[in-house]
Amino acid sequence: MTDAKTMLDRIAAAENLGDLEAVRVSALGKAGSITALLKSLGSMDAETRAAEGPKIHALRERVTGAIADRKAALEATELERKLATEKIDLSLPAPETIAGTVHPVSQVMDELAEIFADLGFSVAEGPEIETQWYNFTALNMPENHPARAMQDTFYLEPRAPEEEPRVLRTHTSPVQIRAGESLGGPLYVIAPGRVYRSDSDATHTPMFHQVEGLVIDKAITLGHLKWTLETFLKAFFEREDVVLRMRPSYFPFTEPSAEVDVGWSMVKGRRVVGGQEGWMEVLGSGMVHPRVIANCGLDPEEWQGFAFGCGIDRLAMLKYGMEDLRAFFDGDIRWLKHYGFRALDVPTLSGSVGA
Repeated sequence: MTDAKTMLDRIAAAENLGDLEAVRVSALGKAGSITALLKSLGSMDAETRAAEGPKIHALRERVTGAIADRKAALEATELERKLATEKIDLSLPAPETIAGTVHPVSQVMDELAEIFADLGFSVAEGPEIETQWYNFTALNMPENHPARAMQDTFYLEPRAPEEEPRVLRTHTSPVQIRAGESLGGPLYVIAPGRVYRSDSDATHTPMFHQVEGLVIDKAITLGHLKWTLETFLKAFFEREDVVLRMRPSYFPFTEPSAEVDVGWSMVKGRRVVGGQEGWMEVLGSGMVHPRVIANCGLDPEEWQGFAFGCGIDRLAMLKYGMEDLRAFFDGDIRWLKHYGFRALDVPTLSGSVGA
C-alpha cells in the first residue's frame, strides 16, 4: 500500500500551490496512487475487501484533509505577503476613462434648473421632515382631508408627548409656503427634491422626486401658466410639436385646477412625447388658492399666482425610455452605466428658451 507518511510529508513540504497541486494529482488524480488502490477494491474477494477497504478510504480522507489544510495555509501566507508588499499610490492621477456616470434623476434636475433659470425662476429648497402646518394646513388641507390618511403619509414619532407628529413631506409644496414667507412677492421659484408616500409598484416608490413651480405676481392669469408649461415641455423634450391639453381637476391648494396632458406618437413601437396620436398625463397645475397666498403672508386681493408640479422620475422615464421606476433606486451598476450620463458631456438644453 502507498506509504501514508511519505505522502503526508510531501504535502507538508509543498512550498506553493503549484507544488501542492502536483502532489494532489499524483495521489488523487485519475492515474493517482490512491485512485489506483480504490479501483483495485473491485478485484478483491469479499474478505480481503472488507479488511483493506476501510484502510484505503481512511488514507484518502487523511490525504484530502491534509491537502485542504496546506492549501489554506499557503493561501493565507500569500495574502499576508501581498498585504505587506503591495500598496496603492493614492497620488496617482485618475484614469482618463471616467468610470462614474451622472444618475438620470440628477441629470433631469440639472436640465430643469437650467430651463427655468432661463425663464427667470430661482431654485428654492426646504426640509424633508415637515410640520403638518407646512405640509397640509397651509396648503388648504384641513385635518379631515384624505391626503392626511396614514396609508399615504409617513408620520414620525413625536419628540415630546405634547408635540404634534411631524411627517416626511408628501410633496415639495411646503417649500412654496416657506419661500413666500421669506421672500414675499413677486415670486418665481421651482422646488425640486425628494418626497415620500406609502406606495410601491412599477410606477410608484415610497421615495421619489418631484419638482413644483410657483409664480406669485400681480395680474397673473391662466394664460401665463399655459405658456410657461408649453415653453418648458418643448425645451425639455427638445421637440416643437409638443401639444398640451388642460383638463379641469381638483387640488386643494389651487382654484381653478387643471391636469395637463401632453400629446404622444408611436416611434419604433414606443410612445414618445410629441404629436397627437394619443394623450398622457404629465403634471398637475392651477391658479394658487387665495388662502394659500394669504398663508404665504401676502394679500390675495393684490397678488395672484399659478403653481404646477410633476414627478422628476416620470419625466426621465418619458424622455429616456425607461420602463420601471423601481430601477432608479436599485443601485444596479449595469443600469447606471446604460442610462447614466457623462459629466459635462451633455449640452445644456435651455439655450434661447426665453427668447
